[in-house]
Amino acid sequence: MFRVINQAIDLQELVRFVTDPEAGAIATFIGTTRNHNDGRKVIALDYDGYSEMAEKELARIGAAASKQWRICRMAIVHRLGPVQITEASVMIAVSSGHREAAFAACRFAIEEIKRTVPIWKKEVFEGGAVWIGTQTGEPLAQKDEG
Repeated sequence: MFRVINQAIDLQELVRFVTDPEAGAIATFIGTTRNHNDGRKVIALDYDGYSEMAEKELARIGAAASKQWRICRMAIVHRLGPVQITEASVMIAVSSGHREAAFAACRFAIEEIKRTVPIWKKEVFEGGAVWIGTQTGEPLAQKDEG
């Protein structure tokens, strides 16, 4: 399950998907919207992306994790559109025989998502908005939209 969606992400759906009788561990990661960044009060985030390519890249990340660690199943879902404070923008679930592989695969996946998946984040704050970061880790020119 490697998807890009336009609504709230269901963690229980991901956990059900990765549940496997061979697994002794399920690790999850949830990326949520916080209410501040760089001294500004954040109102929401707004994600945009190239869904078809993003899903292919999420699947590539899953395949790479499977080659590196002995995992049973993996699910990654990223949300597009507006994401309010405390809501999830990305969720990852990994099952494996042992916790170390599940934790490592989760960590690997979120770092790769930030680095390579064509999804972009606009931070909406009091008085304006700004696009944050790129897949290469380089900051975008911070252009306030207000």
